[in-house]
Amino acid sequence: MRIAMLSAILLFPGLLADEEPQTTKRFIGHWRLISYDQTSTSGEVTQPLGKNPIGRISYDTEGYMSAQLMRRDRSRFANTDYRNGGTDAEIRDAFTGYSGYYGSYTVDEKAGTVTHHVEGAWFPNWIGTKQVRRYEFNGNRLTLRADLPGGPGVLVWERIR
Repeated sequence: MRIAMLSAILLFPGLLADEEPQTTKRFIGHWRLISYDQTSTSGEVTQPLGKNPIGRISYDTEGYMSAQLMRRDRSRFANTDYRNGGTDAEIRDAFTGYSGYYGSYTVDEKAGTVTHHVEGAWFPNWIGTKQVRRYEFNGNRLTLRADLPGGPGVLVWERIR
């Protein structure tokens, strides 16, 4: 019996390994933002980062992720000093036209969710939070649905590698 078990382990080493769920593997890679829509409580659909936003989200094999999203038409500051430049209006416009954070992630296949455990973010209130997203894969596209303060958000991403 012990010899048969040892043979099975040698022939099929994955039997004892903590196998990564197939769904988690589908997240791994780099994705380009296609669209970002948000629906208000009154039912109005808006594009918080404009009609043609740009962004990237990445998931790695070690369980870490990073997301960067922004308006394509963000204005430049008149002053080029990145630390001390920018009027209050320019700074506000830059802040509201961008979103970025990073941390680890976990996938709950049964619930159909991916949770982003935020370690660092452009919005300080997100640091240390869990951002839960419902996910759906369709070909080379990943749709993430989020319950946001302004209403439900839908982000569509396309795999770039």
